[in-house]
Amino acid sequence: MPFPVTRMRRLRASEPLRRLVRETRLAPEQMILPLFVCPDEGVRKEISSMPGQAQMSIDLLVKECLEIRALGLGGIILFGIPASKDEMASGGYDDNGIVQQALRALKREVPGLVLITDVCNCEYTSHGHCGKIVDGDVANDPTLEWLAKSALSHAKAGADIVAPSDMMDGRVAAIRSKLDQSGFERIPILSYAAKFASCFYGPFREAAESTPQFGDRRSYQMDPPNAREAMREMELDLEEGADMLMVKPAMPYLDLLAKARERFDVPLAAYQVSGEFSMIMAAARNGWIDQERAMMESLIAIRRAGADFVLTYFAKEAARLL
Repeated sequence: MPFPVTRMRRLRASEPLRRLVRETRLAPEQMILPLFVCPDEGVRKEISSMPGQAQMSIDLLVKECLEIRALGLGGIILFGIPASKDEMASGGYDDNGIVQQALRALKREVPGLVLITDVCNCEYTSHGHCGKIVDGDVANDPTLEWLAKSALSHAKAGADIVAPSDMMDGRVAAIRSKLDQSGFERIPILSYAAKFASCFYGPFREAAESTPQFGDRRSYQMDPPNAREAMREMELDLEEGADMLMVKPAMPYLDLLAKARERFDVPLAAYQVSGEFSMIMAAARNGWIDQERAMMESLIAIRRAGADFVLTYFAKEAARLL
C-alpha cells in the first residue's frame, strides 16, 4: 500500500527495532586477521603505512594469537618474512622456514585457532615476483612445483587451510594433487581465485617486504576491468579442487563478490586489503571520517555483497565492538 499506510521509517525508529530487522550481520567468527611473522625473538616492527599493524617474531605472535582466540575470531592467515631471500623462493617450502616454525608453535601454544597460510613466493624471492623468472617474466609451470611444495610443507607443520595467492594457471590442481598424494587430502584449499593487479596492495608490500624489483605483476594478476574473466577463474579453480573462493581486493570489487555469490555455492571470502585499511585509518586520523563507523560500514558492505567471511586488518577492533 502507498503512503501514508506504508511508512518505511516505522522500523528504523530505534536501535532495538533496527537490530531486530537487520538483514546482514557481522560476527567475530566471520573475520580472519592477517599476520606477519619474522625471525628472532621479542621483535615487533611497526608497519608505518598500516597503523597498529606489525611484523612479529614467533614469541609475540603466540601472545597475539592467544588474544585473537579469546576474541572469538574465525582465525588468522600467516605471511612469512624470511631472514634471507633467493631466486628460488626456497624459504617458502623449507620445512624449517619462518611460517613452518610459527605454525608448529601456534599448534602447540594456541590450540583451536584456525590457521590459514598464504601460499605464494613473492615474500621469499630476491626479485619480489611470485615465481621463477625466465626471460624476464614469471614462468607459470615451473612455479607450480614451488607452490605445491610450500603448501605441503605448511600442511605438515600444522596449517588448517592453505591459500594460494600467486595467480599461476593450474596452481590449485598442482597443490591438490601434492596434498592428496602425501596423505593431506583433508586439508582445504582457499583459492585467491579472483585476485586483481590492484594499486590497493601498496602498504602490504612494506608489510611483507615484497615489492617487485622490476616490472609489475600484471602478467599474472587479473586486469581490473574484467568481470567475466573473474567468473571463469573461479570456475576453473573449483574444477581443479578448490574448496573455497576469494575475491581480492574487496571494496572495489563488490560487484564481482555479488556475482560470485549468485553463481557459486561454496564458501566465499573477500580480502579487505592493506590499501582499504590504510585509507580509512588515514582519513580517520585527519578527522575526515569516523573510524569505527567507517570500519563497520565497510565490513557490513562486504558481507552484504555475499562474503561468508572477511580477511581484514580491522578484525580485532571490530570483534571488540561486536
